[in-house]
Amino acid sequence: MPDRTYLDFAATTPMRPEVLEAMLPYFTQAGFNPSSLHAEGRRARAALDDARDGVARALGVARREITFVGSGSEADTQALLGAARAARARGRHIISTAIEHHAVLHTLDALRDEGFEVTLLPVDERGLVAPAAFAAALRPDTILASVMLANNEIGVVQPVAELAAIARERGVLVHTDAVQAAGWLPLRPTELGVDLLSLSAHKFYGPKGVGVLYVRAGTPLASLVHGGGQEFGRRAGTENVAGIVGLARALELAVEGQLERARRVGELRDRLEAGILGAVADVRVNGGGAPRLPNSCNLAFAGMDSETLLMRLDLEGIAVSAGSACTAGALEPSHVIAALGIEPRWHQGVIRFSLGESTTTEEIDRVLAVVPRITAELRTKGEL
Repeated sequence: MPDRTYLDFAATTPMRPEVLEAMLPYFTQAGFNPSSLHAEGRRARAALDDARDGVARALGVARREITFVGSGSEADTQALLGAARAARARGRHIISTAIEHHAVLHTLDALRDEGFEVTLLPVDERGLVAPAAFAAALRPDTILASVMLANNEIGVVQPVAELAAIARERGVLVHTDAVQAAGWLPLRPTELGVDLLSLSAHKFYGPKGVGVLYVRAGTPLASLVHGGGQEFGRRAGTENVAGIVGLARALELAVEGQLERARRVGELRDRLEAGILGAVADVRVNGGGAPRLPNSCNLAFAGMDSETLLMRLDLEGIAVSAGSACTAGALEPSHVIAALGIEPRWHQGVIRFSLGESTTTEEIDRVLAVVPRITAELRTKGEL
């Protein structure tokens, strides 16, 4: 394959060599059931316990507050269904936002089917939730709020700590989807003031198929997977020891290098944005003016088509994501872009560039050479 420039790290990251090395024994000679009482099982249990301790240290929480799950989506689902069902006797009102990941929004749909009422808060054109609107939406029967820490499409960072403080005064549990934030922002649930927090290993150079749900001590949470007593009774099933070991190692490395990584990649992101804005007419930065993840650059090219741009970039060896999807044969804006309330001309030509720690200045300069040429060609030919 010819040289490629991968700028879709928000979708997934490649696994670090150190992570794979840590995992390998648990696929083979050490790959036993940690619930078994024999020596082989005890060795697997020791690895599981060490990984749990490592994740707890990275997040600054107690080890019993860490639950290992199969993905970030499972963590979101477990948090919302588990907390809402456990608290239904106190109330049935839940607050969230219009720009949450579908793992949250679709779970909220399921809770509506169970008789819960959901309020989805709007965001401003930058993508931010207003704390005053959040406070005004709280009711005597509100039991749970879910606000993502950083958006997966536009990278906007919400004032979760401020919102959680408001909710805590009213006795409302708070969940945050922090899947995109790991490795870019400090992740301390106690400082954020949240009761539940979701992570997914493959977003921070760990394996796919394993995630974490932080559950603050004392938080009522109904189980979704029934069977044995694994994960302190919160999630039955034989643990994925290899994946959990890899997650713990990846999170350790993500936390260690977070500040320098964020600084360096943020400078590259700014170089990319400034270069495109200076060379291409009619471009909007979605999330511009709001706090954002340092690796996130979501641009709307007026009058253009996301899928065509994405395919042309792919042919040039540049991997990115489109900010819209085909629905029923028509190109529709993503729910995140639609929620910004911006002019329709900014809805379709949306491209998400998401950088990673391996992104180089040379790669950014390559993109800056390609994007103006492609957009000029397409506009000249009238293909968009």
